[in-house]
Amino acid sequence: MKSFKEIVKPALILFAICLVATALLALTNKVTAPKIKASDEKAEADSCSEVLPDAKFFGEAETLKYNGKEYICYEGINDNDEIVGYVFKTSSKGYKGDVTVMTGIGPDGSVTGVAPLNLNETPGLGMNAKKDSFRSQFIGKTGVIGVSKAGHTVENGIDALTGATITSKAVAESINIAIELFGVKTGGVN
Repeated sequence: MKSFKEIVKPALILFAICLVATALLALTNKVTAPKIKASDEKAEADSCSEVLPDAKFFGEAETLKYNGKEYICYEGINDNDEIVGYVFKTSSKGYKGDVTVMTGIGPDGSVTGVAPLNLNETPGLGMNAKKDSFRSQFIGKTGVIGVSKAGHTVENGIDALTGATITSKAVAESINIAIELFGVKTGGVN
């Protein structure tokens, strides 16, 4: 049978190692968190400009509630201080987690651009949602956007990514939420 010292000494050493490792991780997080936040904010700002190119600057982020969830909205403003549209940050459930999308919507309620922010889908399949060939299908769409699979066309739909229908539907759902939020924001019906 082991003595008390033989049991306690390794336990104390492991405790000390864990304590030091935890302190180092906390320090690393404290140092990197502001940089990560700044990087995320820059990516979001760049996405706003990409999806609503007529806007020269954007108003402060506004939180909108829809179906029990909170989403972010930015007013896009031109050089004449006129609102030229809105950008919505929305998300829906994809194949491997939430798909977060920035969607620009012009004053007429049509989609002006789409930029995925958070997309952790299958490489070579769902990650193709970042490609312009997929995203451009949404531009100019209004109302509820559906997803067409091979051989099955949907009215007001886009073509699903081959092998990534769930991701395609998640992106479309995020954009549909943005279109609904546009209606809520402007008092219109889409």
